[in-house]
Amino acid sequence: MKKMIFSAGLALGAFTCSNSVKAQDTDSLPSQKDSIQTITAVPRFNVAGPQSTAFHSSVVGLAIPAAMIGYGFIALNNPTLRDLNSSTKSELKEDHPTFRTHIDNYLQYSPIAAVYILNAAGIHGKHNFRDRTIILGISALLTAGSVEGIKHWTHEERPDGSDFLSFPSGHTATAFASAEFLRQEYKDVSPWYGVAGYAAATATGALRMYNNKHWLSDVVAGAGMGILGTKAAYWVYPWIQRKFFKEGNRPADKVVMPYYNPQFHSAGLSFIFFPR
Repeated sequence: MKKMIFSAGLALGAFTCSNSVKAQDTDSLPSQKDSIQTITAVPRFNVAGPQSTAFHSSVVGLAIPAAMIGYGFIALNNPTLRDLNSSTKSELKEDHPTFRTHIDNYLQYSPIAAVYILNAAGIHGKHNFRDRTIILGISALLTAGSVEGIKHWTHEERPDGSDFLSFPSGHTATAFASAEFLRQEYKDVSPWYGVAGYAAATATGALRMYNNKHWLSDVVAGAGMGILGTKAAYWVYPWIQRKFFKEGNRPADKVVMPYYNPQFHSAGLSFIFFPR
């Protein structure tokens, strides 16, 4: 059972990473004969095709994490899915009754570290240091803020009974937000960077269950929230650029940094202005 869960999670992550790549098909040039026979259809195909493909890719990219979040919420009160949570926990504990690790505390941040290490090594992603750091901050604010709020609202007990902050998994949300961040920055360089990031995120979610800290539904919902948090950050940032980095200002004149403090459950935006 646990192997099936881990494999399914990894496959889902890989699919999420590569769906935008698969949508980018290259059209071959038609032969002279073909162009004569279909010349009236070419303009309509060229205009509608890319727009339709982009729309389809966007819908698929949103549908997967939305379905994952929906699954988690349904599992809060659905007897069948709650039984699946319990049976998954039992199987994991039966095979590894004394398993404990702290690797998940660090693995969740590995895709973020990869982005900055790759840039330092000369393999540049989509954004410069300032822009990607602000996007990362927005993602952290949206993801951590929503996860923390839902944890206190749902009041779900952890598998080990340590507290009532089980749903959704914060570690998993952070890991998948990080993985989507890595994918977004390097999807035009190689899709394999995103695949690697999602593999690390999936491993983080699995370890949270092995550590008896989260139910299966906690992990699934956390993954969906992390992905959406980063996607939302990339949608919001162009507006922030237009609002705070207007033409004529030096790039370092203004910096907007979102922040989140899990210890005091506070969040906000820091505005830093540099004199000319």
